[in-house]
Amino acid sequence: MASFHTIAVHAGERLPRPDFTPVATPIYHSVAYLYDELADLDAIFAGTRPGPVYTRYGNPTLTALETAVAALEGGEAALCYASGMAAIHGALLAAGARAGTTVVAARDVYGATYALLDRLLATQGVQTRFVDGTDLAAVAAIVAETRPVALICETISNPLLRLADVPRWAEIAHAVGAALIVDNTFATPYLFRPLEHGADYVVHSATKYLAGHGDVLGGVVVTDAARRTTLNEINKLVGGNLGPQEAWLTLRGLKTLPLRVQRQCDNAAQIATWLADHPRVSHVNYPGLPTHPQHALAGRLLAHAAFGAVISFDLRDARRETVFRFMEALRLVLPATTLGDVYSLVLYPAGSSHRALDADMRRRIGIGDGLVRLSVGIEDPADIVADLDQALQKAAG
Repeated sequence: MASFHTIAVHAGERLPRPDFTPVATPIYHSVAYLYDELADLDAIFAGTRPGPVYTRYGNPTLTALETAVAALEGGEAALCYASGMAAIHGALLAAGARAGTTVVAARDVYGATYALLDRLLATQGVQTRFVDGTDLAAVAAIVAETRPVALICETISNPLLRLADVPRWAEIAHAVGAALIVDNTFATPYLFRPLEHGADYVVHSATKYLAGHGDVLGGVVVTDAARRTTLNEINKLVGGNLGPQEAWLTLRGLKTLPLRVQRQCDNAAQIATWLADHPRVSHVNYPGLPTHPQHALAGRLLAHAAFGAVISFDLRDARRETVFRFMEALRLVLPATTLGDVYSLVLYPAGSSHRALDADMRRRIGIGDGLVRLSVGIEDPADIVADLDQALQKAAG
């Protein structure tokens, strides 16, 4: 009989394989996996048969999430990451961003994406050319001039809510053999599926709408099977893996994605209309408003007669101090540095998401000192409006 010490270590583990299937996907916390024959393990390492061997290489809970997100995006395969930024970095590397290559990016991408390209990758010999993503002639011209390995844009940009005409971006990219990477975080696959319109990689910050409850940090790239193999080979070396607990929470969040996003979009449409008429607001960015310069494009690209759940707006004649008074006066809407939650959230882009950009670059992009980003939640829209109204009155002094 084994000693007490040995029993304590091994008792209850590696029970006979069950003849049932759990309704909900289990959380596989195991780092390593056993096989009856070492030949099976060798075949998995060789890539000739599937299966988990080590969680940096793959994990059953992550596989379940990757399968689900790929299905929602209409892709062949997906790979999960520890954050949205790790996912963007992985997609850029898989698309061929190396020393001596060029990437073309929409100028108003998320601030951390801009900094990744302009600062980190620049030190590694990757040149990035930024361009007004709404000016397709300018995009085509710079792509023809530089012949990049990849183009990157956002379906709906953060925080100015400009749309990328993804089918045209894809045509421009593929004309020179470049890959198109589309960050689809704001739109979600419920509103738009970039792969169906020519994109080669779709990236999500799973932290946002996919998980949806403010309790997960994660990212995912959806692509075809061959590119997924390249992504995984890179990630096996870099190790930017999502944990199984986070994968399970995201998988659970996906179950209500269409319900949440439709409600959030409906709320946002009402609130954007209200903000557009408010005397303390000078301008509202929201694709669902007829005044948005890309309203017609949004109607063609986005599904379900919905236009996203993020709004940005400029407080009239506002400076940083005015915005801070407004945000501090809010009682229901929360000042938090994320979006896509069930909660309504506000953020000051100049001081957070785009802080890495200098003031001159922010102004050129269109991010002024009075700009506020509002991620609309699933609360009653009348309550959200009431809170915004009282805070705007207090901010006026």
